[in-house]
Amino acid sequence: MLEIRDLVKIYPGPVVALKGVSITIPNGLFGLLGPNGAGKSTLMNIVAGLLEPTGGSVTLDGADIVKDPRRVWSRLGYLPQDFGFYPHLTGAQTLDLLLRLKGVDAPGGRRRLVHELLERVNLADAAKRRVKGYSGGMRQRLGIAQAIAGDPRLLIVDEPTAGLDPDERMRFYRLIAELGQERIVLLSTHIVEDVATLCPRLAIIRGGRAVLVSETAAARSRLDATMYEGVVDGEGLAAVRASHRVTQAYLQEGSRHRVRVHAPDGEPPAGFVSVPPTLEDVYFVAMRDAERAATAGGGAA
Repeated sequence: MLEIRDLVKIYPGPVVALKGVSITIPNGLFGLLGPNGAGKSTLMNIVAGLLEPTGGSVTLDGADIVKDPRRVWSRLGYLPQDFGFYPHLTGAQTLDLLLRLKGVDAPGGRRRLVHELLERVNLADAAKRRVKGYSGGMRQRLGIAQAIAGDPRLLIVDEPTAGLDPDERMRFYRLIAELGQERIVLLSTHIVEDVATLCPRLAIIRGGRAVLVSETAAARSRLDATMYEGVVDGEGLAAVRASHRVTQAYLQEGSRHRVRVHAPDGEPPAGFVSVPPTLEDVYFVAMRDAERAATAGGGAA
């Protein structure tokens, strides 16, 4: 169990990056969802023992990460958003170097471990290829291989599918889902589809606060019978925006807009029909609610 309690981080300036975040994360995949600049990376760096918080606590299975970050390092796998590689090395050479730097070895030797890890992430056939020739998805899988070396209790991945094509994204989904059966996986992203596909639990972060912490299915069910969809032209879209809470609007056929609105009073625009809520609806409603609360509170986010 990963316990985050009343976490605060203030940078010089002052810049308040985290404002009392509290989240309990059990085994399995947990999504940390929010826009860029919301505080997700600061939170993950504190959880990884790489950054000291201004206040609050973080414990992993009872071990205090803030007081002694070394206690988590041996149990941590981390794939940051910008993970650098030496392009002239092969995949096997890169992984061997990273394992040496991490101090990871195995009874059968590091060479055997490298082969086993590459097999697990489906890169064995590319072991002797230079990393500069790898696709984005292959590099992400190589990053995961180093992250899971040593069988970590906690795996943190930051924006893992950014820039991946649809096929590579699906391969990555399958790999992360498998890994999530054995450990705590904290998946930080601004891509709602990643969380909707993978994570049974999530937190939505905005302005350094956790504005929603919930089971994913429960978060969607709370919007049952409140979401509606219709197609309007440009003038109609402006009118709908003025009278209802629009969560999403997609351009359709160049001049029409497919629009989703949140109408908890059960009074949608004329011609709109009830539709099942999606996690994107949950995200936009939570963000709008947080924005309204911040405005009502005098602008404090």
